[in-house]
Amino acid sequence: MKKATAAAGATSSTGAAAAQDPTQTAPAVPAAAEKAPEKTAPATESPATKTAATKTAATKTAATKSSATKTSATESPAAKSPATKSPATAPSASPTTTGAETTEDVLVVRGLTRHYGGTHAVDNLDLRVPTGTFSAIVGPNGAGKTTALSMITGLLRPDAGEILVNGVNVWEDPDRAKRTIGALPDRMRLFERLTGAQFLHYSGTLRGLSAATVRARIGDLAAAIGLTEALGRLVSDYSVGMRKKVALAAALIHSPRLLVLDEPFESVDPVSVDRLLTLLRNYVDHGGTVVLSSHGMELIERVCDHVSIIVSGTVLAQGTVAEVRGNGTLAERFAELSSPTDPAEGLEWLHSFSD
Repeated sequence: MKKATAAAGATSSTGAAAAQDPTQTAPAVPAAAEKAPEKTAPATESPATKTAATKTAATKTAATKSSATKTSATESPAAKSPATKSPATAPSASPTTTGAETTEDVLVVRGLTRHYGGTHAVDNLDLRVPTGTFSAIVGPNGAGKTTALSMITGLLRPDAGEILVNGVNVWEDPDRAKRTIGALPDRMRLFERLTGAQFLHYSGTLRGLSAATVRARIGDLAAAIGLTEALGRLVSDYSVGMRKKVALAAALIHSPRLLVLDEPFESVDPVSVDRLLTLLRNYVDHGGTVVLSSHGMELIERVCDHVSIIVSGTVLAQGTVAEVRGNGTLAERFAELSSPTDPAEGLEWLHSFSD
């Protein structure tokens, strides 16, 4: 009996040897095997059987853990599929800012300065124009409007300041910036020995358009601005108003994002002005931006969304037309800022006549 008990207690240490030597089998302890076969059965298992059982248990445990992990990942909000966008990770629709401006500003001007000797034509001018607006720059004669617009379009180098068009610095990367600009400068010199059609064809191909595209656009623009019958005539034979029209067509032919127009309606008849305004408003309604200078306060108040008033080379007011004019008219606000004194003061001698 003591021998059987010792054999049962030492089962775990002698299992390997029993498996290797067939003579060390259950007959050595017949009584223990008959009385408690359930206790002796584990003692006779081979190491290979135990190893297989251990691996099976480990596999089941790992599978259980894996299932729990998947369940946790499915239920946890942090582990949801990246295809499900949350407000915290989705791209923001609000504009990012750079200083006081936003990416919604197609034109940003900071500290723009230009001197002619001792004359400050443009003096530390700051300007912004929102994308998709019909914007105006107004000011008295000599206020610096033309100088500012010439620098904005890359025609005149500033003494200081920064100009960004669609986020591109006009004077650091002029080629890239000018591809998105259409310009009608003041007193623009045209190729007078070309016909209107030839001038527009030259303007389009210079912008990289194919000949077929240019021909189609020439016909469309001429019909829109009323130049179809004059396309075959030399530009030198055009009136001042017709020159304005063909110059505007040349500025539009490559479909720029920003259109800068210096006095575009000067010397243009009222019917043609209405046609041009319809064309420009349609252009703005489809995402383009117009910046123009004009002295026609009523026209600006009627058609523009945004306005900037420049006096002595500096912006004194800018914003929506309603914001700038306040409780009065735009003409009254312009007069208040540009000429605060009575223009008739000191001219009492005009009340009597020399004869």
